[in-house]
Amino acid sequence: MNKKGIIIGLVLTIALGGGVAYRLINTPGSGGHAEHGEAGHAEEKGGHAEAKEEKGHDEHGEKLVKMAVEVQKQNGVAVAAAKKAQLPGVISATGKVEANADRIAHVSPRISGKVVAVRASLGDNVGAGQVLATLDSVELGEALSRYHQSKTRLALAQSNMERVKVLVDKKIAARKEILQAETDFKTAQTELHTDQERLSLYGVSAADLKADRKPLLPVRAPIGGVITEKHAIVGELSDPAKSLYTIADLSSVWVMVDIHEKDLAKVRRGQNATVVVSAFPDTKFRGRITYLADVVDQATRTIKARVEVANPGRKLKPEMFATVELATAADAAQVLAVPEDAVVELEGKKLVFVAEGDAAFEPRRVELGRSSGGMVEVLSGVKEGERLAVKGGFVLKSELQKGEIEGHDH
Repeated sequence: MNKKGIIIGLVLTIALGGGVAYRLINTPGSGGHAEHGEAGHAEEKGGHAEAKEEKGHDEHGEKLVKMAVEVQKQNGVAVAAAKKAQLPGVISATGKVEANADRIAHVSPRISGKVVAVRASLGDNVGAGQVLATLDSVELGEALSRYHQSKTRLALAQSNMERVKVLVDKKIAARKEILQAETDFKTAQTELHTDQERLSLYGVSAADLKADRKPLLPVRAPIGGVITEKHAIVGELSDPAKSLYTIADLSSVWVMVDIHEKDLAKVRRGQNATVVVSAFPDTKFRGRITYLADVVDQATRTIKARVEVANPGRKLKPEMFATVELATAADAAQVLAVPEDAVVELEGKKLVFVAEGDAAFEPRRVELGRSSGGMVEVLSGVKEGERLAVKGGFVLKSELQKGEIEGHDH
């Protein structure tokens, strides 16, 4: 019995020792498989880091825009060397856009009447001679009545003149009677012509007179343009002192600016000007000074100047604030300058495209200084003599963006 108990104890001791040994071998931080696992993880991590570094290098590498010479010609891309130039001086002033007062018309009827129809509204584009509203007028009715009376008198005077001629030919009437009849006929003709002219001034046409109806008084647009004010309301009375519409031809506008007294010697009538508004910061409107005031404002020590600006597309609106730049004679040292058309903006950065050979361009960021006369100073990013695209920058910008999109797709 004691021998059997000893054997069972030995078996339990061996089993317990084997379990402890297995536990020690597989404990974290020990050698063997654990070290191999950490080494493998480190290698894998290192591999990812190298891949990430290589990817980063690719993302920030140089990007060239390739374009064949023939394609450049088709798209208007022109290349020239960057060189130094003496930029004209610039006088900068702020101003406000106004409608061209020489192209504004306040429309009112020629005689009093009641508005019976309104055919144009605020903001409409109208042509010269277009009917804007119609009026029913008592004065027009009276003028028509006088016209019809004159027409009847003329017919009677003509009939009497013809009758007297027959009598004179038959020696029944005296010669002086035909003279009186002819005088009456010419007087009736004059009266009818006067009544016709009066109706024509009121706006009644010959076709309206021939029609067997009472014509209404038309109010026509004296010039073509856009309606900026409308006061015509059906049922209201109107008279020549009341404006029914205001029409402005905004194809040309004025920008009124204040010129400092110290700059008066550099400003003259006919001088070219560049106008920029915040609504279209990338668009430069060209104009010229058409008026300079003769009196200096005592409070601001400035004079008023008027810049007339062509307004294609009616982008410039009255009451807009504007910045006006006036180019003066060059009086500074030469600086490295490029045409303004050579500079494009991408993601808030100013870029130019520097030629790399004949069929490739490198987009390069530049720092700009002052601009004048269509040229802009380059402070950094381009060296004198480097060839760059002075025209067609937007085409190259489009190609650059297209290439970036294709790169992301892949």
